[in-house]
Amino acid sequence: MKKQYLIYSDESYKRGNYYSNFYGGALVDYTKLKSINEVLNNKKAELNLFGEVKWSKVSATYLSKYIELINLFFKLIKNGEVKIRIMFRQNAYVFEKLEKEKYDKEYFLLYYQFIKHAFGISYCNENPEEDQIYFKLYLDQLPDTIEKSNEFKEHILYLNNLFETNIFINKEDIVEINSKNHVILQCMDIILGSINFKLNDLNLVKNPETNKRGKTTIAKEKLYKTIHKNICDIYPNFNIGITTSTRNNIRNIWLDPYRHWKFKTKGSILDKNLTKHKK
Repeated sequence: MKKQYLIYSDESYKRGNYYSNFYGGALVDYTKLKSINEVLNNKKAELNLFGEVKWSKVSATYLSKYIELINLFFKLIKNGEVKIRIMFRQNAYVFEKLEKEKYDKEYFLLYYQFIKHAFGISYCNENPEEDQIYFKLYLDQLPDTIEKSNEFKEHILYLNNLFETNIFINKEDIVEINSKNHVILQCMDIILGSINFKLNDLNLVKNPETNKRGKTTIAKEKLYKTIHKNICDIYPNFNIGITTSTRNNIRNIWLDPYRHWKFKTKGSILDKNLTKHKK
C-alpha cells in the first residue's frame, strides 16, 4: 500500500532574549489535504479573514476571529487530522567555540535536524515489507541564496539513505511555497509565533512612555492562553519550554498529535547567567 504525507514547515524569529531558532511544521495525510483546506478556508471566509492570517497580524480588533480559527485548527489536531511539531533552541546552552562554517550554516543545519527528527519519520512505517510511505515537503520560501537552498534540499534527499525501508522523499516533492496560499501553514505560524512570544517574555513588554502593556500585546497574550489551553487538553499541565516526553514509547514522536522539541547540540554547556531566572 502506498501512503503519502505532506509536511508544511517554516522558521521564525532568528534571535530572542532567551530562546531562538524557532522551527514549526504541520503534517497531514495527503488524501485529506483538500478537505482540511476547505474547512479552514471556509472558516476564514465566515470570519471575513480574506488575507493571510499570521501571528504578526494579531490585534485586539481581530482577536476573537483568530481565537475562533485557532480553536478550529486545534480541533483538527485533536482529531488526528493535523500533526504539529515545534522546535527551538535555548540561548543559555552555548559553545565555548563554534566553528565559523557551522555558525554561517546554522539556519540550514537546524532546519535539517528539524525535518529529520521532529516528526519521527523513521518510525512512521509499521509494515515496511508491505507499505511504501512518501513525504512531500512544502517549505515556506527559504531566505537565502538559490545555491544554499539547493544544497539544503540535497541534504534532505540524503535522508532517503537514513530512513527505514520504504520511506521516500522525492526531489520534485521538496517545494518552496508562499504561505499566502496555504492556510494550514498560516495556522501553524500562529502557534509558532505564540510559543516564541511566551518563551521570550514578550507578553511582559511595556510601552516606555506609559509603563503599560499595549493592546496588541494583551491581545496576543490572550491568544497564547487559548493556544496553551488547547495543548493542555491533549497533555494536561503542558510545559512549552521542554521537549515533550515520549512516555516510554519512542514511536510517539510520530504518533503524537502535538510535540515540542528543545534542541540541544552535543557539546553545548548551560550558562546559568543567560537563563530567565538570572536575568
